[in-house]
Amino acid sequence: MLPRLFPFDPLAFGLAVAREFGDIAHYSLGPLHVYQLNHPDFARQILVEQPEKFHKARLIKRAFRPFAGEGLLTSDGALWKRQRRLMQPAFHHGHLVTYGAVMVEYAARMADMFRDGQTLDVDAAMSKLTLRIVVKTLFGADVAGEAEEVGRLMVSVLDAANQRLNSALQLPSWVPTARNLREKHALARLDEILQGLIATRRSSREQANDLLSVLLRATDEDNGSGMSDQQLRDEMMTLFLAGHETTAMALTWTWYLISQHPDVEARLHAELDRVLHGRSPAAADLVQLPYTEMVVREAMRLYPPAAGFAREPIADVTIGGYTVPKGSLVTVNTYALHRDPRFFEEPERFNP
Repeated sequence: MLPRLFPFDPLAFGLAVAREFGDIAHYSLGPLHVYQLNHPDFARQILVEQPEKFHKARLIKRAFRPFAGEGLLTSDGALWKRQRRLMQPAFHHGHLVTYGAVMVEYAARMADMFRDGQTLDVDAAMSKLTLRIVVKTLFGADVAGEAEEVGRLMVSVLDAANQRLNSALQLPSWVPTARNLREKHALARLDEILQGLIATRRSSREQANDLLSVLLRATDEDNGSGMSDQQLRDEMMTLFLAGHETTAMALTWTWYLISQHPDVEARLHAELDRVLHGRSPAAADLVQLPYTEMVVREAMRLYPPAAGFAREPIADVTIGGYTVPKGSLVTVNTYALHRDPRFFEEPERFNP
């Protein structure tokens, strides 16, 4: 029997729960007790004030660990903190400027291919664009010729991860379904490519600026150690996940909303024309483009690429006056929070 997807719309379900039952709601999915948190104070409690009382949810780890290993997405505690410290230099302002230039170059190439009156599958176009950018910024020119293959392989493993995340019935990864076999073969080939790149970079003296090279040079300030090959592999996989599908979704919804609001489009164009005067943008221009930022942020408020997140308390914990038992699933419904009239006037309206 193949895994079944949950037989309901999870976005509509989470929104209905928040509106009917308030700031904290409890329900069961089989033996799993779920506590849905619908207030930003509760989100702050588990992310900022008491993060040591919670671990990443097992369902997230189960869905993504075959793909992301012990990367930042799935790790906890001391390992997460160490990896976070090691990766921080890769996102220094100077590196972000370099990545920004790649984004502009690749976006301009794609835009040059568009024609007036053309019917375009925006979702597919944005997915292709972000794939090319993430491969370039993660691995540099070395795999430019393998970008399409890497993209196909990543899509196979993401498809399997999403299936595990959204399935009511979980089949073990060793069951030889078509999806599991595709993932197994894709992971084997991806590991071969990544391990080859890591070995080549370790033996090279070239000071490249792609993320892999930066992470190879990173050392722990406490003991001077760097990442192992396995840790590098896991973090590169995690960064691919973070930079590809979610970014493509954010862009797709942004274009959709702009297309439905000509007043927003006109004001956006006016700001871009005033600041850029027809030239390509650079990272330094961002501070002069506040309305552009508002448009993107408002699109992600209405259609957040991550519609929620989950944690598990490692011991009984009190949230909003209720005792939430150890091992429960605690979820924060971002999608519902962003549509709460207590925090946003006319929350269903696109209003940058």
